[in-house]
Amino acid sequence: PAIFTAALLNSQPMGFYAPAQLVQDARNHQVDVRAIDVNFSAWDNEIEVGALRLGLRQIGGFHKDWAVAIAAARPFTSLEELARKARLPARALHLLADADALRSLNLDRRAGGWEARRTPSDELPLFAAADARELAQEPEIALPVMPVSEHVAADYQMTRMSLKGHPMEFLRDMFAAEGILTCAQTDAAKHGARVKTAGVVLTRQRPGKGNAIFITIEDETGVTNALLWSRLFERQRRAVMASRLMVIEGEVQRSKEGVVHLMATHITDRSHELERLSHDHDVNVPLSRSDEFAQPVYPRHGHPRDVRILPKSRDFH
Repeated sequence: PAIFTAALLNSQPMGFYAPAQLVQDARNHQVDVRAIDVNFSAWDNEIEVGALRLGLRQIGGFHKDWAVAIAAARPFTSLEELARKARLPARALHLLADADALRSLNLDRRAGGWEARRTPSDELPLFAAADARELAQEPEIALPVMPVSEHVAADYQMTRMSLKGHPMEFLRDMFAAEGILTCAQTDAAKHGARVKTAGVVLTRQRPGKGNAIFITIEDETGVTNALLWSRLFERQRRAVMASRLMVIEGEVQRSKEGVVHLMATHITDRSHELERLSHDHDVNVPLSRSDEFAQPVYPRHGHPRDVRILPKSRDFH
């Protein structure tokens, strides 16, 4: 399973399976999946002593030549050493920090981001770099701890997956209070049961000129496959096509072979709930739209996390 998953990840984008699905399936089959790290990751996803080590290619916007330079210059003990030995530009350092790929340097995402901001690019001339390092000697600042929900959101933004959790698990109590089932509970429901279930949208498909829309959503327990007839789709087009996080209401249908589909009757767009992933007593990072950060964790122009919290679903047009 580890070799198969690595090959599929290295071949992305392909098919209707997102990286998060592939990694979760591997973990469900007892594959040890290890995080991206500057001291261990190559460009590609690779097998490492029986485990799957995620590659630097998973970081959105990262360049292969940077990964090659990192692999050739290892090991590193500090971010400054990484920048100097691998001759990395500032953007590469920022992307590595935002992807939480500096753990072996004893830097988590927030501390790494702060250090990347203070570390001069090795592309600077020698004396300019020396002056910049002198100017960068600032007093130590006690950074607030980043909540796990925000880590998960940032992981999805940077790598389209997270080994720390699933976005839906942090919203579970709220949805459970509304009587909304998990995907696993929907899959276990009796034939004919009327249910509501919620999840992150993975795919929306309309085969050929068919009169049905097939929707797949995912939460921390699995996936739900829903079918929506075209006549109902036309009445709810906006909610169906715009949702990043969707609530589906419908009737469970179970075939003799045990295949479960949710025959959808009503779709609700709950994408705005994703804002809650970044709300914490100590940290407040508001979102400009339902699924975009409006401000970075630390100030700089053109933050790479000014992107969607969740990767785009695979849709028909």
